[in-house]
Amino acid sequence: MVPINYLAVLVAAVVNMVVGSLWYGAFFQKPWMRLSGITQADIEKSKARGMATSYILAFVGSLLMAYILSHFIVFAGDYFNDGSAMRGVSTGFWSWLGFVAPVTLGIVLWEGKSWKLWMINTSYYLVSLMIMGGILSAWM
Repeated sequence: MVPINYLAVLVAAVVNMVVGSLWYGAFFQKPWMRLSGITQADIEKSKARGMATSYILAFVGSLLMAYILSHFIVFAGDYFNDGSAMRGVSTGFWSWLGFVAPVTLGIVLWEGKSWKLWMINTSYYLVSLMIMGGILSAWM
């Protein structure tokens, strides 16, 4: 049985949503839209249809990611046995490197998307996983 701090999972999921909002809204909105082929009109159409379902599903995904990451952090405990945030940051990095980065390469290799778009998207996951991991590990 893996000890899970459900409050930490909830906080990590909320922080992931905030990071995503900043990443795709404030920091990289214009290049992400251009590289993705999304126009301002597309954004307005999505807003008009209502985006509650999309945000709810994204949040459920964030909760799942935080929950699974907390398991990985427990299993990585033999390496960083001090309960520090660094154990989680490191686990977030290795999770990104081993799972997210290779799997998302397909958008460049098979879908013909640009390396710049891949960098924007995957670096978001890198930052998110490391921040979430730090939160989860510090609260264990």
